[in-house]
Amino acid sequence: MRKEINRTEINYLKILADKYPTIAAASTEIINLQSILNLPKGTEHFMTDIHGEYEQFNHVLKNGSGSIKRKIDEEFGNTLSVRDKKSLATLIYYPKEKLDIILKQEDNIEDWYKITLHRLVQITKRVASKYTRSKVRKALPEDFSYVIEELITEKAEVQDKEAYYNEIIHTIIRIGRAQDFIIALSNLIQRLVIDHLHIVGDIFDRGPGPHVVMDTLRNYHSVDIQWGNHDVVWMGAAAGQPACVATVLRLAIRYGNLDTLEEGYGINLVPLVTFCLNTYRDVNCDVFKTPVNNDYDARNVELNNMMHKAMTVIQFKLEGQVIKKYPEWQMQDRLLLDRMDLKKGTVCIDGKEYPLKDTDFPTIDPDDPYKLSDAEKDMMERLIHAFMRSEKLQKHVRFLYSKGSMYKIYNSNLLYHGCVPLDENGDFKKVTLFGKTYSGKSLYDILEAYARKGYYGSDTDEECIRGKDILWYIWTNPNSPVFGKEKMATFERYFIEDKATHTEKKNKYYELLDDEETVNKILREFGLDERFSHIVNGHVPVEQKKGESPIKCRGKLLVIDGGFSKAYQSKTGIAGYTLVYNSHGMWIAAHEPFESKDAAILKETDIVSDSFVVESSTIRLRVADTDTGYDIREQICELEDLLDAYREGVIVERS
Repeated sequence: MRKEINRTEINYLKILADKYPTIAAASTEIINLQSILNLPKGTEHFMTDIHGEYEQFNHVLKNGSGSIKRKIDEEFGNTLSVRDKKSLATLIYYPKEKLDIILKQEDNIEDWYKITLHRLVQITKRVASKYTRSKVRKALPEDFSYVIEELITEKAEVQDKEAYYNEIIHTIIRIGRAQDFIIALSNLIQRLVIDHLHIVGDIFDRGPGPHVVMDTLRNYHSVDIQWGNHDVVWMGAAAGQPACVATVLRLAIRYGNLDTLEEGYGINLVPLVTFCLNTYRDVNCDVFKTPVNNDYDARNVELNNMMHKAMTVIQFKLEGQVIKKYPEWQMQDRLLLDRMDLKKGTVCIDGKEYPLKDTDFPTIDPDDPYKLSDAEKDMMERLIHAFMRSEKLQKHVRFLYSKGSMYKIYNSNLLYHGCVPLDENGDFKKVTLFGKTYSGKSLYDILEAYARKGYYGSDTDEECIRGKDILWYIWTNPNSPVFGKEKMATFERYFIEDKATHTEKKNKYYELLDDEETVNKILREFGLDERFSHIVNGHVPVEQKKGESPIKCRGKLLVIDGGFSKAYQSKTGIAGYTLVYNSHGMWIAAHEPFESKDAAILKETDIVSDSFVVESSTIRLRVADTDTGYDIREQICELEDLLDAYREGVIVERS
């Protein structure tokens, strides 16, 4: 006997019956879902610390960290030369650009079309094989959906299959659609080779194109993002938090990326330029030299240095205001403007006096060093307004909120950008925020809750104001999981020669990356079974040139920051790590420095230099083994309840 259904369950089943109005419809969906459970697990692609390097990011995204090249090798083996495989891979990555070159080089373009289309169809069949026909159909480009489905679907009823498929391809060429069809197939292969993308933080700062990366991610078919501290400071700037706005501006000037603000996000920097010309024209700015494009003239170089100095001073003032506002955040050691003796040219840090590299600060009032001058205040109000009214920036930040979070649990993997703060004993560090204490997972949860309040709340609400300030806290506080260092030594790097003061001691977490007890404790804290789970994070570059490995704790913890940003590559010796997790297991790809998109097309160079197997499965993983599989089983149970309700007359079928 079936258990009695209560009123709530009946109401839910009635809603489900709207979608599956008959026994046949519900039965068909159960069969479909059951078959999906037995398909191979989709491929997940993990990337982190992109830092605005959009060309390299796009290339790695297109090649799936070598996944497309692997598919080509699996499909063609020794039947294609290495040169032909490289050429085919490059065509798939950059079909339009590669076609432009080939059309100028090939004498018999029709033969080339025939050969290439056959090869692309074979690769498309291979990458589509792990999906249901329905899922593939949804991914098909509208213009060619019917034709592609015909070419990649086995037709048992056709006697001469080769002639049938050849005729389709011949017709595509004859009617002048070969180029568009090649582009469509190449984009489809890119789309199908990766089922889901994880971005483990730090899309912004340093590199020239975070806005291009964000545009790409917004159009990607399936993605999640774990916020990095460089993402959060931009989120704070978009919310209008003054210290975050100042920080974003300083970093853009520091790394020569003002184009990102002006052209990428349409932020008007005239108020900053005007302020600097009025206030810093005759001020010594030698300490603040910035990288500039070759076409800059001397006046622009001088102006950049002025802007750099102006925003640095304003950042320290605004940070000081926040630190004084929240003494429980225990950041008083970062209040350094009032420890400067400009007459002596020194600053006192931790009881020791250091000479200052610069003492020319026209806007610092020794009696109230953290107060903005009237001109600084007016300029910052204009700039904050520009950030909050940038339509594109707001779209990107809303995307970060909708697809992003402080951490993610996905298929038994725990993803976060930085660390789980630990105390010196290796226990979860207890952190006080607004009178309550948090640690481990609860610290992550409360910070994310306030981050969302800070952006979406009302400016008149106290919790919203706290949330805006928490966005700055997440960027730089020693107890922030995505920062995880005792201090951000920005002041010391600018003004003190002694490099010992530049050291940023990392949280205890980073000393225990290979300690299994600690890693297991973190996994359990987030509700995961340590026998089958992994931690994936970035934030701190792995220095491969010094022999460091991204694989920690016998594969339980994976640090995949290998230096996507050019600023880190001399330190790491490579240009980034990425992680791939498919039905066969997990492997990490190490990438060579990326020359340029043009070089990748012309020279047919790829950038995967090495790979490390993290974990391999003797039995191929299925959808049933994933989070999606769990959801599907839940749906099957609900549909079976609906079938019972139909058969028992509780719910009536509709024709």
